[in-house]
Amino acid sequence: MLAAMNAPLLARAPRATLPLVGAVPLTLGRVHEGCGPARHTFAMLIAGALAGPVLWIAPRWLCDRPHPDGIRPFAGPERFLFAAPDRPTDLLWCMEEALRSGAVPLVVVDLPEPPGLTPVRRLHLAAGEGATRAAHPPLGLLLTPGEGGAPGVESRWHMAPAHTPQGDRWHLARRRDRSAPPADWHLTGRPGDWTLKQT
Repeated sequence: MLAAMNAPLLARAPRATLPLVGAVPLTLGRVHEGCGPARHTFAMLIAGALAGPVLWIAPRWLCDRPHPDGIRPFAGPERFLFAAPDRPTDLLWCMEEALRSGAVPLVVVDLPEPPGLTPVRRLHLAAGEGATRAAHPPLGLLLTPGEGGAPGVESRWHMAPAHTPQGDRWHLARRRDRSAPPADWHLTGRPGDWTLKQT
């Protein structure tokens, strides 16, 4: 009888996923982390896989911002809304409020360092609340420098260029995921015609 009472608490209902490239899914209604030197390209992959507006949050003092010509191969630049808070504490606050509203399917925040566990948990709760207000659950993406390391994220992805004389190529690694093991791929091609090969 005790097992029957605890079953709803222990079972995790399946969540909607976004098929990013090939068989690589991202869970919607949750917060993920992108790190590595090509983390902005990773964010563009996600933007290209989704429809609707993208809110991109970055500190006002950060000079490295997406340019329309760089966005265009992945998604229409007109879909992007940019917010540039003055204070570091406002970066995650903006993301939390945007996720909670459910107004945009993708919220990206470009952070100077990984956040702590408590803010990440708040972001997950906000994304869950936003999922009840929108037709499609929102997805949050934390862009962190170096190897990343935000605790409590649904998944952590590392992306780095691995170009060859024959063409553009990236190394994509799933470093952490609550429902899948770590894995590595080489990504080649272009938006709409990607080739993913596991290494």
